[in-house]
Amino acid sequence: MKETLEKIHASALEAIEKIQSTADIEEVKNTYLSRKSELNNIKKNLKDMSNEDKRIVGSMSNMITKDIEEKLNEKFQFFYQKELNEKLEKESIDVTLPGSYTPFGKVHPLTQTVDEIVEIFQGMGFSLVHNENSPEVETEYFNFDMLNIPQDHPARDMQDTFYTKVAPNVILRSQTSGAQVHEMLSSKPPIRVIAPGRVYRCESVSARKNNLFHQIEGLLVDKDITFADLKGVMNEFLRLYFGSARPTRFRSSFFPFTEPSAEIDVQCIMCQGKGCRVCSGTGWLEILGSGMVDPNVLKGVGIDPEVYTGFAFGMGVERLAMLKWGIDDIRLFFNNDTRFLKQF
Repeated sequence: MKETLEKIHASALEAIEKIQSTADIEEVKNTYLSRKSELNNIKKNLKDMSNEDKRIVGSMSNMITKDIEEKLNEKFQFFYQKELNEKLEKESIDVTLPGSYTPFGKVHPLTQTVDEIVEIFQGMGFSLVHNENSPEVETEYFNFDMLNIPQDHPARDMQDTFYTKVAPNVILRSQTSGAQVHEMLSSKPPIRVIAPGRVYRCESVSARKNNLFHQIEGLLVDKDITFADLKGVMNEFLRLYFGSARPTRFRSSFFPFTEPSAEIDVQCIMCQGKGCRVCSGTGWLEILGSGMVDPNVLKGVGIDPEVYTGFAFGMGVERLAMLKWGIDDIRLFFNNDTRFLKQF
């Protein structure tokens, strides 16, 4: 057994001397030190030897194993450093070259505006509606019928609303007001919610209008809610949004789902009230519609108008963004011109 171990040791030393790379080291290691190696088999059979042979063979086997491991480690350190240096020489880089620049994306100005408006109203106790209560593909029932809009109303005409081919009564919603109906059907008063989202109308695309735009609908229903509460919430929102008080006016209007109703105008930020093409020469820009929820709408969703009252409002996000940042053409939001978008 001693002679066998000496032969294994000599063979291993000879193989180590011939090593030319780190790959050769692994091959020698597998041959002489792996579980299937002849040296390891001898160690396994120690249990069958006499005590004297165990002492001699075991000691010699361990000495040979340690010697092979040490010499392989020396070879590895030498060839690893050599191969690393060769690799670094081949793959050297010029550190004086300018680094590459990857531009970062930015939040779209309309998304920024929605987030800011939502944050303001959440600070006043409003909550976001659930996604299932604010679908973009809607039925006439929720978009018109439940909002007290009669069958002969011009908004139902195909030149004003996009009708789909899914079914005769399925449309792309023309307003986010349907979200308040969904919310009142699924919740009980007190209700205080806002519903941002996209809406679609057949409009002639111009500096002030587009076929697709964004709205934020608000609804508050509770006991003893009056028009004074509506004015207070709207004035506080405008103050927080513009950062300071701006001239505003409440103008009597009509919406089928609110009574009384009012348009809220803000002095044109482009001309400071002097009159320009953005405000059609009036000096004022309409930014949102509002009013007290019509009793018929409350009855339709099972809320007693003798006990509860409420107000609703809807605003165009594009209009508010244009006012705040002095943008004079709504189409800039959708042209994907980075020269425009990177300013926000």
